[in-house]
Amino acid sequence: MRSTPLDILKTYWGYENFKPPQELAIESVLKGKDTCVFLPTGGGKSLCFQIPALVESGICIVISPLVALMQDQVENLKSRGIKAQLLKSGMPYKEIDQKLDNCVYGNYKFLYLSPERLQQDLVQQRIAKMNVNFIAVDEAHCISQWGHDFRPAYRQISILKELHPRVPVIALTATATTQVKKDIVEELELADPTLVEKSFERSNISFLNRFSNDKMDDLFSMLNKSEPSSIVYVRNRSACMELSDFLNKKGLKSTFFHGGITQTEKQNRLASWLAEKHHIMIATNAFGMGIDKANVRQVIHYHLPESMESYYQEAGRAGRDGYPAKATILYNESDKQRLNSQFVKTIPTFEAVQLVYKALMSNFRVAYGEGENKTFDFNFHEFCLRYKLHTILAYNTLNLLDRLSVISLDKSFHKKTKLKFSVSSERLIRFIDHHTQYALLVRTLLRTYGGVFEQELTINTQLLKKKTGFNDAEVYSQLEALEKHGLLSAEFIKQDLSITLIPPREDKYTLNPLWKYIVQYQENKLKKAETVLKYIEEDAMCLQSFILKYFGEKKISACGICSNCLKNKAKTIKEPGSKYYKSIELFILKTLSESDSNSKEIIQKSEFPKEAVLESLQRLLEKRKIKLISKNIYSKNL
Repeated sequence: MRSTPLDILKTYWGYENFKPPQELAIESVLKGKDTCVFLPTGGGKSLCFQIPALVESGICIVISPLVALMQDQVENLKSRGIKAQLLKSGMPYKEIDQKLDNCVYGNYKFLYLSPERLQQDLVQQRIAKMNVNFIAVDEAHCISQWGHDFRPAYRQISILKELHPRVPVIALTATATTQVKKDIVEELELADPTLVEKSFERSNISFLNRFSNDKMDDLFSMLNKSEPSSIVYVRNRSACMELSDFLNKKGLKSTFFHGGITQTEKQNRLASWLAEKHHIMIATNAFGMGIDKANVRQVIHYHLPESMESYYQEAGRAGRDGYPAKATILYNESDKQRLNSQFVKTIPTFEAVQLVYKALMSNFRVAYGEGENKTFDFNFHEFCLRYKLHTILAYNTLNLLDRLSVISLDKSFHKKTKLKFSVSSERLIRFIDHHTQYALLVRTLLRTYGGVFEQELTINTQLLKKKTGFNDAEVYSQLEALEKHGLLSAEFIKQDLSITLIPPREDKYTLNPLWKYIVQYQENKLKKAETVLKYIEEDAMCLQSFILKYFGEKKISACGICSNCLKNKAKTIKEPGSKYYKSIELFILKTLSESDSNSKEIIQKSEFPKEAVLESLQRLLEKRKIKLISKNIYSKNL
């Protein structure tokens, strides 16, 4: 007898029930209907296609633009005993051929691939032979030129409808405006699809905009009072490390996460945060995909987000357990100016795209007509220095080239090691006979790499780790020690990016057809930045209502808990002499009866707004209930 969706949910995921939208989506797909799923972050979208794919025989084709998200989902499925494959850039032909054969003949349930990979003849030919039960298009907003992450390759996904015309399609996204929803249906050629929607409203999240003249101090104050766990989003790697160091010195347990740390470090830092050994995660937008921690009480944007879509997605990682949570943008005038000037200046123009592409081809010495599917590792900072490129503009341009399917960009951290033994094999053997701690590594090197005495070779340290059982630190410390003993010469090369060229190098023919997309990309980015500025400058409308209106919702009512709603409510209760201000004054007097304090200390201990505390301090001074005993130190009058 065929398993039911609920049986599969309990068996593989251990949940007792579906959320109502999930149930509706699964039921629609199992009836053979095209389906659109528009659920906010944390709504459980992946189960909407994974469960029906396990109910029916055959394989589900999953299209996604995000390699990290695909890897996360594939590993998650494998950990549950479900067979899944992933095709990613940089794979040799033989490996792709083998994986596709496994999907045709090996009883696999999921094949994950990018829209660019779908364009290959080999992939299309094999998919045509597969027993496909469903087609899932994840991050479906990428198909719309009005979406926040438009990718032209998504326009070609409809080829799957030609290969398997009777197979239902399920399109899923967490961020779609009314125009984007319309584009998804039209571009994917969906036939009278079932629309599964849930309001983007998050009634348990208090959306707060907070102006700050001292952001680091205010950040500490917010986190010092917060329950675990928290996420602080920043726009660059240096801010990750700077803020984490600042908070740790202040006694708060924080760690950081960005695209420049190794995969092992990412896993360790994530595990530490999930286990609440470190309550605070300082992160770039590299952190978030596949993160499902229910008790995040606070998400703080230390820098302004670039779009309402990315902000809402990141803010939505707060309060997934349904309990009260806060999503705060901490900003000042310089942030607004930075978004207006620096951000706008680093949106790639067509000329910038041509310049960076030409620099890449020169750097890797790619001749005209060559380079197709070849992968190149490089140090991004050194690349920018060599070609005198503005780093942020160049990085944004690489991301745009990735979206436009000119390159596939891998932001993983790599270390490469080149080495050559500089002594005879006899002397080397004598050395390890007397220094046995190096014997395993040296013998593994000799067995794995022939010719390492004759010429400098590039060493795969991941392979060495696997064969020796050592970790990164042990491998590198031993190699460095062998170099100090004069036994080998080694070069440790740090690579933080790699690209795979998708089409061969044909400068004009590669880039010129993309001109209109690049111009559209510029316009979209500017409009979305303008909307972010409008959001933080909005001082009357409910902030949650602002967000819901942006995403096209009609039934909107004030949330009552955002910073604007609280401010409007406070106008009626915060008159001098009101119960509200009496509560603040009592709090201050109680605090000062315990110890003399400055205003910052009082604010950090309180749950009241900074401005209200400062006003109350002034009134208590006027009433002579407190006094200043030195610069900014308050004491209670006896």
